[in-house]
Amino acid sequence: MNGIADLTAEATGETVGEAKWAALRELERRHPGLDKAAVQFEVVTEGKRGILGVGYEPARVVAHLPSAAAEAAAAAEPATEEGGQAAEARALVAQIVGTLGVDADVVARDEPAAIVVTCSGPDVGLLIGRHGQTIDAVQYLLNVIAYRAYGDEKRDVVVDAAGYRARRQATLESLAERVADRVLESGEPEELEPMTAVERKVVHLRLKDVAGVGTTSEGTEPNRYVVVVPE
Repeated sequence: MNGIADLTAEATGETVGEAKWAALRELERRHPGLDKAAVQFEVVTEGKRGILGVGYEPARVVAHLPSAAAEAAAAAEPATEEGGQAAEARALVAQIVGTLGVDADVVARDEPAAIVVTCSGPDVGLLIGRHGQTIDAVQYLLNVIAYRAYGDEKRDVVVDAAGYRARRQATLESLAERVADRVLESGEPEELEPMTAVERKVVHLRLKDVAGVGTTSEGTEPNRYVVVVPE
């Protein structure tokens, strides 16, 4: 992807805010280090909630990064290219992708929060799978293997394709909000599904300023999960 198309990202979400977040994350993936304040948003549609799922339409947003901001991001120091655990993660994902029969280019970047393995190509939809089940399974497998190999020195591994993780982050934030509402109503704690440390952090950050609830991580790697508790 290049030129004008590389400066524009379109995304959907349950709300305009989620769609903006997903579009911004896609631009950040393409242009690491971009100035978020420079990004301009166009709301294509605000979406419809529908009734019992009938008539639901997602919010749709287009994010645009001015060329000057893209050039500034390109001039910034990039994330460290693959090495060590990142190289091993890339090789393993490439092997899995090949076994699945998916035609994709696989690259890995050693970023501060995690090792990010990104797959791109015409068939990455097959890698993502229905509701992200396939790519989540691949990511889970990589984190299990990494933990067994490196123990406490293991880096979190994030497997991404076609901006799926940006959409996943928006989904996690929406999930956190819904669970918090249920906990506030019931007064009972609620456990979420097992997540990587990166995903757990998304939930913790989303709920840290919500009055009446708190969050904690329980369990052992690679099956640690977030518990939302009443306060």
